[in-house]
Amino acid sequence: MITYTLLAIALVLFTVTVLGRVRLHDWWVRACEFPRVQIATLVAVTAVAALVFGDGELRLWVIALCGLVLVLQLYRILPWTRFWPLQVQVAEPGNADRCVTLMVANVLTPNRNSEGLLQQVRDWQPDMLLTLESDQWWGEQLDAELGDRHTVIRIPQDNLYGMHLYSRLPLEEAEVKYLIQDDIPSIHGWLKLPSGDRVRFHALHPRPPAPSESEESIWRDAELLLVGREVDKGGYPAIVAGDLNDVAWSRTTRLFCRISGMLDPRRGRGTFNTFHAERWYLRWPLDHVFTTQHFTLKQLRRLEAFGSDHFPILITLCFRPSRKDEHEVPEADGEEVQEARENIREGKVREQDDN
Repeated sequence: MITYTLLAIALVLFTVTVLGRVRLHDWWVRACEFPRVQIATLVAVTAVAALVFGDGELRLWVIALCGLVLVLQLYRILPWTRFWPLQVQVAEPGNADRCVTLMVANVLTPNRNSEGLLQQVRDWQPDMLLTLESDQWWGEQLDAELGDRHTVIRIPQDNLYGMHLYSRLPLEEAEVKYLIQDDIPSIHGWLKLPSGDRVRFHALHPRPPAPSESEESIWRDAELLLVGREVDKGGYPAIVAGDLNDVAWSRTTRLFCRISGMLDPRRGRGTFNTFHAERWYLRWPLDHVFTTQHFTLKQLRRLEAFGSDHFPILITLCFRPSRKDEHEVPEADGEEVQEARENIREGKVREQDDN
């Protein structure tokens, strides 16, 4: 009986693993990409249990199936561990006028512990603070302390997609755009470093594929890929940041990196899981900062919880175009370019009809 139960568990985990590889936009299919670490852990425990408590030839089938699932999951997880080469190289000391420190924080609209976030802003003194899910109340709390920053962009909304950006550095030609859906804003502009160098900055928070939000991921995917295509065509140094409502190892995020040629500073360093702050057993990397090959990394930290369901994340990037050849830039093949084009087209066409 125990062996049959373990086989059933292994089959479920195998099914979820396979579903994560299927090219469908349904939310329940895309959700299978999120808990890779959890699935790998469960399948390892199942294999050990089969080895200890199982019996007969069926036990060997359970162990073999668990081994296959573990290999498939580790194949996706390992790049976000210290067992993998760094994708963004370490910054050398000095040249502080070419570096920028960014804090990204999804505040969770009903959360009212603004002091918990502001204290971390005081402690770390980021050049830029990007908040997601910030409504009018959050804007008022942030303005009281940060409203004198050089650049302030306020998009207070009550639909969980408000944004606020506070920057000590100038953000030139700044625009608020609604790229795919007319209630999902994003921020775009040129960040001017103290050195005088200009860097393109994109702040995003697309709607997630979830029953209460969106039955499919097509609109999220389209927004990410649209920005990725712009970065690729522009050829300029760029930073993309925000709560992308997608995990680092998903098909869409990996496609975004190949379409844009952008790098993930977490690769070779760790997952830096930012969600869920209160549930340690359900954590994955939802808040992201991607860069082009023009940057090196000085620091990357997950900060303390402050009442939101997300941890803040802090990153210091240094503009080093002379070192760009040290980075291996991901590239998209023809099939992936076509896939991105079709996703963007479908997201734009179906935006108002289906959501």
